[in-house]
Amino acid sequence: MKYISEFRQQDLARQLARAIAQTVDPGRRYRLMEFCGGHTHAIFRYGVQDLMPANVEFIHGPGCPVCVLPTGRIDNAIQLAERHEVILCTYADLMRVPATGRNSLLKAKAGGCDIRMVYSTQDVLKIARDNPDRPVVFFAIGFETTTPPTAVAIRQAQAERLANFSVFCNHVLTPAAMLAILDAPQPVSIDAFLGPSHVSTIIGSQAYEPFAEHHAKPIVIAGFEPLDVMQSALMLIRQLNEGRHEVENEYSRAVTRQGNVKAQALMREVFELRPQFEWRGLGLIPDSALKLKPDYADFDAEQRFSLPAIQASDVKGCECPAILRGAKKPQDCKLLGTVCTPENPMGSCMVSSEGACAAYWSYGRLSRRSG
Repeated sequence: MKYISEFRQQDLARQLARAIAQTVDPGRRYRLMEFCGGHTHAIFRYGVQDLMPANVEFIHGPGCPVCVLPTGRIDNAIQLAERHEVILCTYADLMRVPATGRNSLLKAKAGGCDIRMVYSTQDVLKIARDNPDRPVVFFAIGFETTTPPTAVAIRQAQAERLANFSVFCNHVLTPAAMLAILDAPQPVSIDAFLGPSHVSTIIGSQAYEPFAEHHAKPIVIAGFEPLDVMQSALMLIRQLNEGRHEVENEYSRAVTRQGNVKAQALMREVFELRPQFEWRGLGLIPDSALKLKPDYADFDAEQRFSLPAIQASDVKGCECPAILRGAKKPQDCKLLGTVCTPENPMGSCMVSSEGACAAYWSYGRLSRRSG
């Protein structure tokens, strides 16, 4: 890729729109779930849905790690800051996610807790070095994309004997969530998947092959640019028309079949699977998240501070859980655009830069009702 603009050219978009219109079967519907929140924002920022035939629909999935984190884990983090007086460090998106009682990390910080926004794990290590007499906890979150940097930080802390550093681990796994959506007791009608972009640079396209074969669902790994999304939609439509269910890689400029082997090895060294983990909207999913291996238990904040499992509910009336599993769309939520705004979020989908509700708000889609 030379220039970003090459993937935003209007004439190419028109050509792709014509190709899609000529390829679709007017007698069927095509329901394509974009797993990644980055795809959701690209679709609405560039009006990709408006270029699709009426029988091609994008379904928003759980591809936002901040959105799928259950309220109880935010409550745990606030407990760390309030009761254990740690320096709690995390990424910006988590700061305003609603916790129990409309609390949040940002409100806890305003109340006197030492909660700091960081840009990288190296920022957290520096804070730990600069404050040797205080416990420093990194509130780690993300899919496979952000897991390797956390692993690097843990190994570095061990090598430096940085005893005041620990990690509250909330890293979750993409394929397990995709399986949970299709294996749900009342599954959402989905014909095919736009596979995540950045995640796939780590795990590779091969990670989806057993899934596509077993569930007979086409998957196309898609880039983030509007032409990426349109080309990927065309590839999925062709597979569906031909009765195929394969993993294809549109994002070949960044994703390989094997993925980042070095990063995968690093994750296997530091982390192991949790038996189960709660996802907002999807419930408890087995083998869907990571925890620190026994060799690194000294850096596990859950063990160090004996954090309890907290069962907490979302704000009444918030449809974020249903939106994350593709059962509803943001405009189906009565709170959206009324009491729920970016300045006053009722749910995580309005907070995160990858959240579906944030996309609807940002790109003027609030008045459109889903059919």
